[in-house]
Amino acid sequence: MRGGSRLLAALATAALLAGTAGCGSDSSQESDKDAGEKFSSVADQSTCLADATAAATPWPDGFPDDWPFPARTTAYNVEDRGADGVIVTAVTGSVFKDVLAFMNKDVADAGYEVESGETEEHDAEAEWTGNGYRGRWAIRESAQCPGETVIQVLSTH
Repeated sequence: MRGGSRLLAALATAALLAGTAGCGSDSSQESDKDAGEKFSSVADQSTCLADATAAATPWPDGFPDDWPFPARTTAYNVEDRGADGVIVTAVTGSVFKDVLAFMNKDVADAGYEVESGETEEHDAEAEWTGNGYRGRWAIRESAQCPGETVIQVLSTH
């Protein structure tokens, strides 16, 4: 899939710029998997909702103005990666299973449809497209804050 390959390349670039390290591979399947893992590992899982300070708005042009977040969510980090997209990191006072349901229903109802994804016990991620944007979201149970969930969304035109 051409768009998916470009998105994965953008994710890999974003992960490298964030300073995450990974092993090289000749296999494109392994490279694609590494890019997804690097994206989701970029999220700061130690910021609790009580300590999160909302990022300044308006956010850069590559992120949709109407992207929905669950109630009791603070987006505390916004990274503009130029052509590679915009990454927004947030923390919410909702438990993982409720955030997963929100991402699969409310985000989709807002016009951002999941194209593919993976769910595990404590984290989930998906590639999405809609409303003139495309990207990837990842959610994880907070490492430090029981009952809270970290949300990270990459978006580009």
